[in-house]
Amino acid sequence: MGLLKDFKECAMRGNVVDMAVGVVVGAAFSKITSSLVDNIIMPPLGVLMGGVDFSNLFINLSDVPVKTLAEAQAANVPVIAYGSFLNAVIDFLIIAFSVFIVMRQINRFFPKKEEAPAKAPRLCPYCREAIADDATRCPHCTAQLDK
Repeated sequence: MGLLKDFKECAMRGNVVDMAVGVVVGAAFSKITSSLVDNIIMPPLGVLMGGVDFSNLFINLSDVPVKTLAEAQAANVPVIAYGSFLNAVIDFLIIAFSVFIVMRQINRFFPKKEEAPAKAPRLCPYCREAIADDATRCPHCTAQLDK
C-alpha cells in the first residue's frame, strides 16, 4: 500500500505534470538538435572529410549491389547504417551538453544554502549519552538532570 500511496501523493503534487511538460519540451528540443546536426554540422564536416555524406555511410550485408542507403532500404537489403548511428551519437552529445549548460546556469542562479554548523549535542553527565536539550531525565540511565 505504501507504493500506491506514494504514487498518489506524487501525482497530486504536480510532479507528473512537470515531468510531462519536460518530455514535450525535450521532444521538441530533440527535433531542433537533429536538424542542427543533419543540416548544419554534418554537411561542412563531410566536406572537410572529402565530401563524405555521413547519413549515407553503411555496410552492405548482402550480395545485392546498392550505392545509397535509400536504395538499400527500398530493396530491403540488410545493411549496417553506421552513418545514421554517428548522427545519433552527435545528437546525443549536443543534447547532453545543452542539458549540462542549463543545469549549470540553474545552479548558478540558485546556489546551495550553506548549513549552519551542527551544535554539539547535550550529553548526560552520568552516562555521557546524547540527550534532548529540554530533557529533565536521561532516557538512557534515567538520571535526574539539572536544567
